[in-house]
Amino acid sequence: MKARLIDGRAKAEQLQQMVADQVTKLAVKPGLAVVLVGSDPASEIYVKSKIRRTKEVGMKSFFHFLESNTSEEEIITLIEHLNNDPEVHGILVQLPLPAHINQVRVIEKISPSKDVDGFTVTNAGRLANRLPSLTPCTPLGCLMLIEDAVENLEGKVVAIIGSSNVVGRPLIQLMLKQNCTVLVIHRYTQNPSELVRTADIVVVAAGVPGLVRGNWVKPGAVVIDVGINRITEGNHSLIVGDVAFDEVVDIASAITPVPGGVGPMTIACLLSNTLSAYSAQTSKQTN
Repeated sequence: MKARLIDGRAKAEQLQQMVADQVTKLAVKPGLAVVLVGSDPASEIYVKSKIRRTKEVGMKSFFHFLESNTSEEEIITLIEHLNNDPEVHGILVQLPLPAHINQVRVIEKISPSKDVDGFTVTNAGRLANRLPSLTPCTPLGCLMLIEDAVENLEGKVVAIIGSSNVVGRPLIQLMLKQNCTVLVIHRYTQNPSELVRTADIVVVAAGVPGLVRGNWVKPGAVVIDVGINRITEGNHSLIVGDVAFDEVVDIASAITPVPGGVGPMTIACLLSNTLSAYSAQTSKQTN
């Protein structure tokens, strides 16, 4: 029996509609500023999608494009301006940045209250300490999809493959908050397939096409594939995940497809984070 497909597009549309419904009730609309440095084609596609979705839910969108040779100080000056702009409630700097820019320094200049990507040390630390925080969008979307697929997460064994600051590490904290037992699989892990086979839930964010094969997965496990990889087969270019889908779909109980799984949730969670940031900022102003 094949696994149930976890429909990330439907879940994202539901979350986006919830955000839109809340925004219609607000006299002052939340504002999201997106900063794009350079003309990376993939980043341009992501940014256009973010701007379109922002407008769809009734929020204000502020787009700032900077040439690839823009200095680090010029980027920081713009961020400081956005930090002080009362119309801007969320700030997103599209990654990756050009090689001459210190990415960590730039991100740390974003006010934590407007850090809708959840990448600042302040938000990462608050998440790790189980305090309210703005949480990175992709792991937050993963958690929502997992919660829809698994009735009770307490005590479940979760294998997270990949330990990046963007997905793996924040997801570890989110799953610990759900009282899960968390296994972290990375490039130095010995016998990764044996460890992954013990997990009730497998989340793969390694950036390696087809890394997780059928014999890695325990029968009935829930599999969340974060990977988005472009490969070429003959004359065709395909988007595939980090999971060997055709093998795992016959073993798992539920699985996210690629595309159409985790990807749509990232932007929907960004909109939700922007609304949360707006609510926290306006609440502070009225107190």
